[in-house]
Amino acid sequence: MSLPAFKLVRPRSLDEALEALLRYGPEAQIVAGGTDLIPSMKQRLFEPRVLLDVKGLGELNYIRFNPEAGLELGALATITEISESALIAREFPVLHQAAASIASPLLRNLGTLGGNLCLDTRCLYYNQSAFWRESLGGCLKKDGHICHVAPGGNFCWAAYSGDCAPALLALEATVQLAGPRGNREIPLAEFYVNDGMVRLRKAQDEILIGVRVPARNAGFEGIYQKLRIRKSIDYPLAGVAAVMRKDSGGICREARIALTAVNPAPRLLPKAEALIGKEFSAGLVDEIAHEAIRTAKPLTTSASSPEYRRRMIRIFVRRALEDLWLGRRPRDGGAKKDLLSN
Repeated sequence: MSLPAFKLVRPRSLDEALEALLRYGPEAQIVAGGTDLIPSMKQRLFEPRVLLDVKGLGELNYIRFNPEAGLELGALATITEISESALIAREFPVLHQAAASIASPLLRNLGTLGGNLCLDTRCLYYNQSAFWRESLGGCLKKDGHICHVAPGGNFCWAAYSGDCAPALLALEATVQLAGPRGNREIPLAEFYVNDGMVRLRKAQDEILIGVRVPARNAGFEGIYQKLRIRKSIDYPLAGVAAVMRKDSGGICREARIALTAVNPAPRLLPKAEALIGKEFSAGLVDEIAHEAIRTAKPLTTSASSPEYRRRMIRIFVRRALEDLWLGRRPRDGGAKKDLLSN
């Protein structure tokens, strides 16, 4: 499949990029690594007249940490840089594991944090060639009027399938946006819209420029578990990020759990608060794992059945809490032979 015709614009600064977005309006689309956008353009899911290549904006590529500001990540930090950062591996292991699980070395070298957080939602009926979609009459998200995942309503169930977002949700991250009206910072949990079409609370003329994790969340024990068909390359069919801080007596003092690929947006698990102030209990862990499948709403958006993905969310939450609470080495959530053993 070939790319549609477009004009390539390479701004030399963030200000120039914002001016270009304002000038070209909805006809422009931002590209950095292009690992998600370029294949989608070949499928004619997007046909922007102008591609705004921001990869050269070095001011947006950084990883830094200090005890007051916390962890600061530029939107153009590559997935490889995040996964290979000794600081992140030591202080924010859940983010390290999530980044290291993404795709292949080549794609991690190209892909950026900003691109991973802004991934388009996907499903079996949307992420296909134009010829394939045309045979169905399109879908609610592209060129049609019916959501084939849930035909009875007017809601798009295409799923968000990024890996970094759940890890950063568990770490209470905020995102920084720049636009013609100035800069703003919002919680990452508020950045996403649980709708496969709307997706993000970001205006068309805004650019995601960075992410910040509060300093107080450094040192959390963390685990990321991921279900996928192959151990490399593939997007998650389901993912769980969990962080915990315990006292010397093994009492949970803080805990957060986030899910990905099982809803139109990554979601925090509200019931994780029930862990605070408790010591390890197999019954409590099972209760929280069962609650996770109330938050997860996997439908037929991928090659795996909703029932299987729901089951794996429950297993992943249970495994993550057991490993964090009992100090076990995290088990690999990518190998299918391991998944089927429980």
